[in-house]
Amino acid sequence: MRKSKAKPDHISREDWDSVDSPPLSKDLLAGLRPVSEMHPEILSACRKGGLRGRGPQKAPTKTLLSMRYSTEVLAYFRATGPGWQTRMDEALKQWIQDHPASTSAR
Repeated sequence: MRKSKAKPDHISREDWDSVDSPPLSKDLLAGLRPVSEMHPEILSACRKGGLRGRGPQKAPTKTLLSMRYSTEVLAYFRATGPGWQTRMDEALKQWIQDHPASTSAR
């Protein structure tokens, strides 16, 4: 009996059902070739470090920062689903608008 994978929540049932993934038969596996034969330029670029992720932003709009948040805050935003970090950023921006900086140091 073939066990099917569970559908991720972010993929619609229509999209999930439209993908036809044939089982890996011996014939199919026999026809596969290593990347070194089919695309040596890709393998070479990987080994030289030429294919490493997305690269720097052309116009950086955000800064990478490591912070610690309370468990309650993280649980709240994570429970809102994918995009929770963006919503957290928007909530902080709203707080800034609602609490303009005073001229005196805090």
